[in-house]
Amino acid sequence: MRLRSALAAALSAGLLILTTPASASAATGQFRYDYTTVEGYEASGFLNSPPNGQCLNLPGVGEDNPQPGHSPKNRTDAWATVFTDANCEGNSFTLRPHTGGASDRLKVRSVVFN
Repeated sequence: MRLRSALAAALSAGLLILTTPASASAATGQFRYDYTTVEGYEASGFLNSPPNGQCLNLPGVGEDNPQPGHSPKNRTDAWATVFTDANCEGNSFTLRPHTGGASDRLKVRSVVFN
């Protein structure tokens, strides 16, 4: 009886290990961008160690703000693809890891890290 209980416990532990999701990988570092608030003030937005492979709409430049962000700076260790529209749609531009600022003419609303 003890052997059967021990075997059942070992099988349960093995299944738990197999079904536990692995931690999501994230870019290390900071992604920065500038934008003008709805009130007309200049501001900087940033994402710290953002997740890889997930489309992120940039805070401050959403539907409530008609002005997109600009001058993105990829100071992470991952490639960043920025998009002119929310939900990673529209025109895109890829920024290498650890790059300084892109032109203020580059307009952004969303980003994905690879």
